[in-house]
Amino acid sequence: MSETHKGALEWLKAELDDESDEDFELELSESVLSLELRKVYKKQHADTLDRRTYFTELIKLQAELIKLQDWVEHHGEKVVVIFEGRDAAGKGSVIKRITQRLNPRVCRVAALAKPTEREMTQWYFQRYVPHLPAAGEIVLFDRSWYNRAGVERVMGFASPDEVQQFFEDVPEFERMLVRSGIRLVKYWFSLADEEQQLRFLMRIHDPLKQWKLSPMDLQSRVRWEDYTKAKEDMLARTNIPEAPWYIVEANDKKRARLNCISHLLEHIPYEDVPQTPVVLPDRVFNPDYERSVMPPELYVPKRY
Repeated sequence: MSETHKGALEWLKAELDDESDEDFELELSESVLSLELRKVYKKQHADTLDRRTYFTELIKLQAELIKLQDWVEHHGEKVVVIFEGRDAAGKGSVIKRITQRLNPRVCRVAALAKPTEREMTQWYFQRYVPHLPAAGEIVLFDRSWYNRAGVERVMGFASPDEVQQFFEDVPEFERMLVRSGIRLVKYWFSLADEEQQLRFLMRIHDPLKQWKLSPMDLQSRVRWEDYTKAKEDMLARTNIPEAPWYIVEANDKKRARLNCISHLLEHIPYEDVPQTPVVLPDRVFNPDYERSVMPPELYVPKRY
């Protein structure tokens, strides 16, 4: 085995060991669930990927995401990725895995709160425009202007006329973005009724995840069929050639993450870019310099 290959394997093992924090997070989350919920969840996902296979593939994809990031920055590309789907479908978790190893100055997340009173008087798309990328940037929208076609429509926050106007405007708005040089990719995370119910129950019984549940999330269970109809109408009316929708089957979280990231990498024609070799310079030693001693009260207590 060559030294290069041996070094690569050692690096991969170190990375897999480093990912154990996510394993612990998962175990901690599961430990506070009721025994029955844990049995049901494991039965539902008996054929999911084992953790080592999952992490090995994830790290490979994340290494490619770094190449994508370098290509975007080097060529001044502009990328927008929209993540839509039902509550608890796993949009946030795939965004987390995409950004985990990337430079936040290049790849950032836009997750807008509900509009202010002032924003409600603006052109509907106006509050999203400032979050669009400049050259050399990637923006991941954790929900987007499609709120109007989903929650606003179903919950009655937008009138039928406003919804109709949205459907007339959004294709041209997205064509404008594409004409401006933005690469626009849209994902819908598809989740089964029973799987959403199970994930909601897990959040209810997990103190570390209860913050993820909002009144709107709970209403989405009551109005499941209304959301289904709204989703089908949205996909039919906004699936344009310049910015088509891609559906991610999200019942299996691990596979959904890997499939989505893999598709994103295949969808954008990135390539390796020239890299300037990094050389660590020698430290300059000044014989007359003495490092000052800081007062003890400035230090964080060593409790661990």
